[in-house]
Amino acid sequence: MKERKTTTDVAELLALIRTLRGPGGCPWDRVQTEKDLKRHLLDEAYEVLDAIDSGAPAELREELGDLLFQILFLAVLAEERGHFDFSGVIQEIGEKMIRRHPHVFGDAQVRDVGEVKANWERIKTIQERKIARESPLFAGVSRSLPALARAQAITERAATAGFDWERTDQVIAKLSEELEELTEALETKDREGAEEEIGDLLFSVVNLSRFVQVRAEDALRGTTEKFLRRFRYMEEKLKERGLAVEEASPEEMDRLWTEVKQAG
Repeated sequence: MKERKTTTDVAELLALIRTLRGPGGCPWDRVQTEKDLKRHLLDEAYEVLDAIDSGAPAELREELGDLLFQILFLAVLAEERGHFDFSGVIQEIGEKMIRRHPHVFGDAQVRDVGEVKANWERIKTIQERKIARESPLFAGVSRSLPALARAQAITERAATAGFDWERTDQVIAKLSEELEELTEALETKDREGAEEEIGDLLFSVVNLSRFVQVRAEDALRGTTEKFLRRFRYMEEKLKERGLAVEEASPEEMDRLWTEVKQAG
């Protein structure tokens, strides 16, 4: 009964979108294109991430609904053009998940999570090989991913082919090497070289994150939020003294920053 209710709910939401797109519907919704929805889709996905970090179930439920609406809207646009409908989306992802889980739906045997991941990548690169601008190994890694997430996905794929470090200290040594090269570029005022070396340094940091099983995107997101909390603390303390941040001396800001860091 619950599954049938969910199916009905999705059908009703699809019908709502078709109404918005139809004659007498919403003028804004009627002119939306796939290109217009790209930004909204990404915004909603980030809001889902924020909701996960908040730990608030009601907020997560709302943001998942907003994201689902964008997905269904894109399916309706495809339906209008005769390309596919949402039923096709559901069918294809269902078949794909069954195909990629032969240890659940077939007779494949796996010993651990590592073998599950290896099988997953093998199926993607061999059984689902697609025309790509890069090596087939990296087919399916979206160019629209945030830079850190895309870099980590690419290094994960490379690792499945055996192109990887053996020890953590080797990755850290690579970081040191890239930092030295960046220092040299800065000393010679080589702007283009500095940009390239910063990219190399960031890529090496992502590689280290993957190697120690940390999601670089999540790590940076967490650090950014920590920075915002600490900066807000500094603003409040300065406000108590009748000062704005712009009016405080570097020494005052540094002292307050050290204070909030020590507070945890």
